[in-house]
Amino acid sequence: MPDIQLVLRSTRVVTPEGTRPAAVAVAGGSIEAVLPYDAQVPSSASLEDVGDQVVLPGLVDTHVHVNDPGRTEWEGFWTATRAAAAGGITTIVDMPLNSLPPTTTVENLRVKQEVARTKAHVDVGFWGGALPDNVKDLRPLHDAGVFGFKCFLSPSGVDEFPELDQRQLANSLGEITDFGGLLIVHAEDPHHLTAAPQRNGRKYADFLASRPRDAENTAIENLIAQARRLGARVHILHLSSSDALPLIAAAKREGVRVTVESCPHFLTLTAEEVPDGATEFKCCPPIREAANQDTLWAGLADGTIDCIVSDHSPSTADLKTPDFATAWGGISSLQLGLPAIWTEARRRGHTLDDVARWMSTAPAELAGLTRKGAIEAGRDADFAILAPEATFTVDPAELFHRNQVTAYAGKTLHGVVASTWLRGRRIADHGVIGEPTGQLLQHGG
Repeated sequence: MPDIQLVLRSTRVVTPEGTRPAAVAVAGGSIEAVLPYDAQVPSSASLEDVGDQVVLPGLVDTHVHVNDPGRTEWEGFWTATRAAAAGGITTIVDMPLNSLPPTTTVENLRVKQEVARTKAHVDVGFWGGALPDNVKDLRPLHDAGVFGFKCFLSPSGVDEFPELDQRQLANSLGEITDFGGLLIVHAEDPHHLTAAPQRNGRKYADFLASRPRDAENTAIENLIAQARRLGARVHILHLSSSDALPLIAAAKREGVRVTVESCPHFLTLTAEEVPDGATEFKCCPPIREAANQDTLWAGLADGTIDCIVSDHSPSTADLKTPDFATAWGGISSLQLGLPAIWTEARRRGHTLDDVARWMSTAPAELAGLTRKGAIEAGRDADFAILAPEATFTVDPAELFHRNQVTAYAGKTLHGVVASTWLRGRRIADHGVIGEPTGQLLQHGG
């Protein structure tokens, strides 16, 4: 056994075999062994005993809009990764929009990597983008290390990232399948959106009616059909409509290679609680009713929904006008996802083992991050230390997001992140963030 530099000890360590007392031995930034709680500490190692605080694998958030460069006033790698570290997240994968340029060519990927290189407090990977006119760029982007490709089936909200129609979807999906890649999809059908009533104003009920469940359901049905026909691997982003769960479950049983995520806002916030004019709650697809949320949780419990990620999609405060029709759509939650989900999960009888699977293990598996996502020998020594019984009330001024606009303002949540560790180094300690030591990750690297 090489010289151990760190032993992290707790009465509650979340491992793939369950939560138990353990001592985690770290060497060279990796987990060397998970030892019995009372194992002798080598003379070469420092001991960090966190008592009965829970040691979770560092969270992996595969759905983050950093917006850097180009819209850095919305967010940036410095602020986003500090917020991630404060929230127990040790790895993010950045979406190909809303930065300028978008990550749709190798040249654009290099621009984004250079911007992130000196600003990352956590490890950072990148998704590529699939556009109507960039099929030729998909394989080069894959070879350059992106983890997969995002597309929209309805307008994205930014002109430089247009949606795919069904023919274009088939073309991109066929190319991606040829080299064994992954397509991740914003699944809302544009025809259903166009047919839905569109009203300006402050009423959340009007906005909800403008993004009907049928738009998601139809888009998902069409996507599954394409994946079945091509033998493709696809991932459904930010599932909001619980009506689609039987369709997804049936496709999985059939062997269609489809996975699905949902987000903290769909699992902890409800349409009934959104005040009129409170566009900090606006996102697309939208936060739906409490009964819909109950069914989403059932989908998590039975494995139809694979993982929970933030879809952190911030903007400047001025874009969150009180008109739901014109306000920017996106929820800022990067720093708050773990306590928000734990608060609701514990109320529903779930455990931190479940939370670790949904927010660390499964997202790591989605992106092929084989060194992330679990506390076991051979993985990176990435940890989130959580005081699960402690509570706090969300004060937007205390968030590290560049813009402190959040739908969670004033909510009291269970679970305080005491510290976050990246490859055996403490990067956040009771809200104090260290220097940037994150690395840029590549698919297959």
